[in-house]
Amino acid sequence: MNHDSYSDAYIGDILARSRTIAMVGASANPSRPSYFAMKYLKQKGFRVIPVNPGQAGKEILGEKVYASLDAIGEKVDIVDIFRASDSALDVTRDAIKIGAKVVWMQLGVRNVEAARLAEEAGLQVVMNRCPKIEYGRLSGELGWAGVNSRRLSAKRPLLAPKGVQHRVLGVKA
Repeated sequence: MNHDSYSDAYIGDILARSRTIAMVGASANPSRPSYFAMKYLKQKGFRVIPVNPGQAGKEILGEKVYASLDAIGEKVDIVDIFRASDSALDVTRDAIKIGAKVVWMQLGVRNVEAARLAEEAGLQVVMNRCPKIEYGRLSGELGWAGVNSRRLSAKRPLLAPKGVQHRVLGVKA
């Protein structure tokens, strides 16, 4: 797979099929990107489980914080990596162990070895993208704020706004 470019269908399908996101590197600080990404994704109906060893046992946005992925103890669809690129390989190994379906590396996070390992284990991979931004772009919400989503169409958005959530390319949640 070319990890420099993803089709809207690839990203949209991942977001439509996924319900639970483990956010590795989630922050309790409301001014951090991981905090508002978590808040947005929760508002869109995702279950977002924060993973941060320094905050373990506490809560972020009403969700219990776990020290590690294996401590979660429930099914996780996407492991969202809000850590430096050199941490992505270890997080990917843990994502494989817990049976995640997708490893998603945030903006600025790229690790080719982690991507290769995940794909060899049957996981989908997204690098250098934010699920919050991609959801907003594919649902048409970015345009509400005057941001160019690179999509101009009279057709319905790939991801429907809240209320008709997660219907992408004919895939029902």
